Amino acid sequence: MEAEIYGRRIRAFRKLKGYTQEQLAKELSVSVSVLGEIERGNRKPTTKLMESVAEKLKVSLEELFPLEHK
Repeated sequence: MEAEIYGRRIRAFRKLKGYTQEQLAKELSVSVSVLGEIERGNRKPTTKLMESVAEKLKVSLEELFPLEHK
């Protein structure tokens, strides 16, 4: 359940900021399949990757992952 919440939030902000999965994956130095698994909720992102996603999408960790789900 937690991984699904992270994935949905990452996907929503990625689309809002105008990134394709391919573009964001390249920026994060991960494969498109890894990013896809995270967005689908099949894989929980590491703390380091969450920080990188927030930085690249120019959002805070709190915006990306609301406190009620931590």
